[in-house]
Amino acid sequence: MAMTSLHLKPPICTGTRSTRVPINVAAARACLSVDTNAADPLKAVVAVGSQEVMEAEQKVMVGTYKRPPLVVSSGKGCKLYDPEGREYLDLYSGIAVNSLGHGDPDWIRVVTEQAHTLTHVSNAFYSIPQVELAKRLVACSFADRVFFSNSGTEANEAAIKFARKFQRYSFPDKKEPATEFISFTNSFHGRTMGAVALTSKEHYRSPFEPVMPGVTFLEYGNIDAAGKLIQSGKIAAVFVEPIQGEGGVHSATKEFLQSLRGACDDSGSLLVFDEVQCGLGRTGYLWAHEAYGVVPDIMTLAKPLAGGLPIEAALVTEKVAASIKHGEHGSTFAGGPLICAAALAVLDKISKPEFLLSVSNKGQYFKELLTRKLGANPHVKEVRGFGLIVGVELDVSASTLVDACRNSGLLIITAGKGNVLRLVPPLIISKPELEHEADVLLECLPVLDASD
Repeated sequence: MAMTSLHLKPPICTGTRSTRVPINVAAARACLSVDTNAADPLKAVVAVGSQEVMEAEQKVMVGTYKRPPLVVSSGKGCKLYDPEGREYLDLYSGIAVNSLGHGDPDWIRVVTEQAHTLTHVSNAFYSIPQVELAKRLVACSFADRVFFSNSGTEANEAAIKFARKFQRYSFPDKKEPATEFISFTNSFHGRTMGAVALTSKEHYRSPFEPVMPGVTFLEYGNIDAAGKLIQSGKIAAVFVEPIQGEGGVHSATKEFLQSLRGACDDSGSLLVFDEVQCGLGRTGYLWAHEAYGVVPDIMTLAKPLAGGLPIEAALVTEKVAASIKHGEHGSTFAGGPLICAAALAVLDKISKPEFLLSVSNKGQYFKELLTRKLGANPHVKEVRGFGLIVGVELDVSASTLVDACRNSGLLIITAGKGNVLRLVPPLIISKPELEHEADVLLECLPVLDASD
């Protein structure tokens, strides 16, 4: 075994379609039965129980999610609670989103104050929080300019468009400007039609084909293959995750990223780092690529930036920004005052050197702890990761272990081919909480024996 370092709401009270819908009195009362002033999440009065929520979901939601039988009604710090008051230690973080945990008081204060001031104006006008956030992101990164949207997949869609426009703008005399892309095995870049075309797993793409053409998937880490294809002159941009999350928590090598940078410089291709999951402090560095000393032309961010509210940022150099003109891309909701104020609150905390150092220290401690406690189990092949994005690779499916942990009050998520435990806790998690997580995993490991 190796170790690598590097509410739901009750039913809607009224409805309007082509005719007036009568008010459901019982449902209306249920809508008013939640105590929104309850400070203790366990004391909150919840109108419905877990089973009722799950049954209602089956009737009204499109079936895109295969959820476990858990309803989350509240959260505090690194803990989540269901309507019946059961407590869970959250190693999901909303899939690496809630870096400050649940209910951070400074975040709540900022969001509340901004909600009382201004929430949305669209991008037809200037707004102060948006400009302030862009200034901060530029000041603490390689970038010269920022584009905001709403999600990680939108960030990568923007990067696709920017890369193709850059090629046409920068090489106007070229008969056939570069329009193709390189992505890598185990990659995940989103679910919209461009971003999903960059995502390696076939089951994400095949039901919706044809997706965007012109994408070649190469082996993650294969320097020779990447260099050869980049030098062909057909590649508009190379998309790579410095640390793959969904793909199984795989870290790039410094040599690989350096080689991509050099080949892109020689050919005029752009280098795009997707840090949607691994960026903004999760590695113990503000940006994951800082650990490698390699700078991209475009970096995409999203998940943790606004502490659970939807925002993405595509950070770009001046040469990329210069190719984009008015009206060539945009978004109605992107970078609104409320969201940007929330993101400033997150960035204020996470960018502090002492906060980043704590993430690095806890990450190293966590990997050593997991190796010591779990390493002797024959099903555990490797503990790997960087900071607080940690993967535990198993030789069998992790689903039974995930279920057992959830029944024991621990929430974890899988990655890779379903055989990797992806551990992405809030960055504020304490060492005792990490120790508790390791203990629960150890206690639940025997369920894997039935999977042999």
